[in-house]
Amino acid sequence: MALRRATSRLSRDLNGLLAPRAIVPAALQDAAPIVDDRGPASGLGGVRFGSQDAVKQRMKSVQNIQKITKAMKMVAASKMRSAQTATEKSRGMVKPLVRMLGDMPAAAADKNLTMPISTDKGLCGGINSTVSKYARVLHRMNQADGKDSSVIVIGEKAKLQLARDFPENIQMTFADLGKVKITFSQISQVADDILKTDFDAARIIFNRFVNSISFKPTIATILAPDSLERNLDSGDLDAYEIEGPDRSELLLDLCEFQLAATLYNAVQENNCSEHASRMMAMENSTKNAAEMLGQLTLMYNRTRQASITRELIEIISGASALEG
Repeated sequence: MALRRATSRLSRDLNGLLAPRAIVPAALQDAAPIVDDRGPASGLGGVRFGSQDAVKQRMKSVQNIQKITKAMKMVAASKMRSAQTATEKSRGMVKPLVRMLGDMPAAAADKNLTMPISTDKGLCGGINSTVSKYARVLHRMNQADGKDSSVIVIGEKAKLQLARDFPENIQMTFADLGKVKITFSQISQVADDILKTDFDAARIIFNRFVNSISFKPTIATILAPDSLERNLDSGDLDAYEIEGPDRSELLLDLCEFQLAATLYNAVQENNCSEHASRMMAMENSTKNAAEMLGQLTLMYNRTRQASITRELIEIISGASALEG
């Protein structure tokens, strides 16, 4: 009898909170729990506790991913600052050469060399796709004009993309240049290997760093000594009187140094753009993880509320049955 009276009192108290006529309240209809098919139903209301555990586990996974992306953003920001300093210094090597020898992107050449510079790692936005697209278009334009066209790739990402289109035209591939601190002597060794190939015009494709949210695809043209001799009017070299056999030797030295300096600047520019792009990508990923975590939290709360509501309905139903 005492149990029956206690149950009656509990039933009257709950009737003030829940409508006894509705088997499933409106709040429960709007927030149906996730059904977990992995195990039998548990609890008074038949709600599968596995569904709450699944949402909670997913929330934990998203939180861990958010921590990783936030840490990667901070690392990329730190690397970008040091890379930006090195990039600004490398520009001081290229600007005097451009003023002296000129910039001739449309110079005619029978033997063309295309050098796209990409990254070795991913998670840095679309900068690699942009470089590969420019290299693909430039290579096909040279082939359409009936000219020799070869490719030297710097970076694994561009290699993977371009190898699907014209693997037979890729002469060399350089990777892991940014694994250690980039130095001019390191890039000079790469330039020596490139100079062993036969070309009239080499075009380096890279992402020029503008600011932390902007990168400009750029093509830098390097001419061989014979081609440079025919296009000296584009620069200020004619202002200097250079005569005799030393002229050809000087042009050769200038072309070799221009290739090394331009390549060094291009690698630094692309390296800085990589860190800035990765910083932006990780920031967006962190924001997306926060939004997903908010949605999962709402889903978890609704699932938990539905479970509690169903249990209360079972209690009311049992109390009503005892009274009857």
